[in-house]
Amino acid sequence: MHATTLSQAYPRLEDKLRVDEQYKKNAEANQATLDKYDEVLAKARAGGGEKYTERHLKKGKLLPRERVELLLDQDSHFLELCPIAGYNIAGHSPGSSIIGGIGVVSGVECLVSANDSTIKGGAVSEYGVTKSARLSEIAEQNRLPSIHLTESAGADLPNQSKIFVRGGAAFRDLTRASAQRRPTICLVFGSSTAGGAYIPGMSDYVVMVKEQAQVYLAGPPLVKMATGEESAHEELGGAQMHATMSGVADYLAEDELDAIRLGREIVSHLDWQKAGRLTDRVVEEPYYSPEELIGVASADLKEPFDSRQVIARITDGSRFSEFKPLYGSTLVCGWAHVHGFPVGILANNGILFSESANKGAQFIQLCNQSNTPLLFLQNITGFMVGKEYEQGGIIKNGAKLINAVSNSTVPAITIMTGASYGAGNYAMCGRSYQPRFLYTWPNHRIAVMGGQQLGGVLEIIQRQSAAKKGIEVDEQRISVGKIMIEGQIGKESDPLFASARVWDDGMIDPRDTRSVVAISLSAAYSADVAGTQTWGVFRH
Repeated sequence: MHATTLSQAYPRLEDKLRVDEQYKKNAEANQATLDKYDEVLAKARAGGGEKYTERHLKKGKLLPRERVELLLDQDSHFLELCPIAGYNIAGHSPGSSIIGGIGVVSGVECLVSANDSTIKGGAVSEYGVTKSARLSEIAEQNRLPSIHLTESAGADLPNQSKIFVRGGAAFRDLTRASAQRRPTICLVFGSSTAGGAYIPGMSDYVVMVKEQAQVYLAGPPLVKMATGEESAHEELGGAQMHATMSGVADYLAEDELDAIRLGREIVSHLDWQKAGRLTDRVVEEPYYSPEELIGVASADLKEPFDSRQVIARITDGSRFSEFKPLYGSTLVCGWAHVHGFPVGILANNGILFSESANKGAQFIQLCNQSNTPLLFLQNITGFMVGKEYEQGGIIKNGAKLINAVSNSTVPAITIMTGASYGAGNYAMCGRSYQPRFLYTWPNHRIAVMGGQQLGGVLEIIQRQSAAKKGIEVDEQRISVGKIMIEGQIGKESDPLFASARVWDDGMIDPRDTRSVVAISLSAAYSADVAGTQTWGVFRH
């Protein structure tokens, strides 16, 4: 079959979007959240602020983000990941002094990370460890070469108890990457001390900048204190010494631009090939405008929206081959292409019933059978509850879907397009189920349940407890308690709260969903894309 007919074989979805008052309210509310997110991103990208940025520049150094930009192929993409990790958390800066994402270097998609040395000398914080671990996981799952742009004071020592034990995994991951024949490249631009020294020490390729890079387990003051030995920075850990004596440096760069050139040269001689096999397809732009997605997503999660209208604005030609359209209607399943990549889409159109759970489990099995990646569009309040549904087996049927999600081996990408409550988060491939990538929209909310529902549940429990004890209900206490719990859940389910804690890989503008999914799929195809036919026990 020709590539053109392949992309046009699926039927085009019908446009049912109405640009009405509700649409306009959604667009305004979503844009307001995106504006707030952009303000936080601006703070993250400002590094340590004007004072420390100027100090860095006066040393003749490039800013960390300039290093990343110069490393990447001109006009290529850079998908930044977890960009506001640590935001609004005491002792942390937005981004947690680490820049990380997927970019193209010498034609190869790589996981690129850089210490932001304008913040505490690039010292690694608690959430810096969390973010680094997530970046490492992404590189491993998607078989991406890694490039570290290193300039780090090591661990943030006053908070060492929150860093030391978990932080060691970073060095383990580097050595495992090498064992997996996944290249790791380290470009050292400045002082890299203690834990910072192990990054180059455990990388496959190391470039150090002459008269600028200094790599040692302990600097001169600590050596003096520990051994009584007097030593200068250069003789203890300078780039020249490591290139000519210790052998830690494989390449000695004349300056930062030369280090970046050498990094690109190393990638070019890897002759890196993607392991995933992909049929060449003609890429169609969506028939309906992705710009309309800003108003599709309900700002008020009580207002439902048709997930097919989302699918219609992210898939090639707005085409979608729906699976079991008359059965389990609250879970929309079907096949499509995004920038030529095949995907099996699971999208919520209401609460999960037994029929929709069974349908989803079967669909995931089919996608694994054909080695088709999965795209979850999650907007879910959970599974249906009540006597009728419990007797009908909602637990065992929900378990089938979670079993399928848990054991599926094709790449999965999750987009949180609305609510993410309760076991619905699990069934639709939430963070714990290890999707290759997980992003949120600005209207996203995540919690065990909504604040009002939780407040109501606690009220019922308190009233039942009072009745059991034969005491009078304290109405004021219940009222104040409900207000407090609703406020707490509202704060903790906010999308910026989630992103700050690395529960997702970043908030995205709904209008960018198609591009973000395509870049993520492209990265996933760096690894072999293979499904499984091995599942846990399905209870019937």
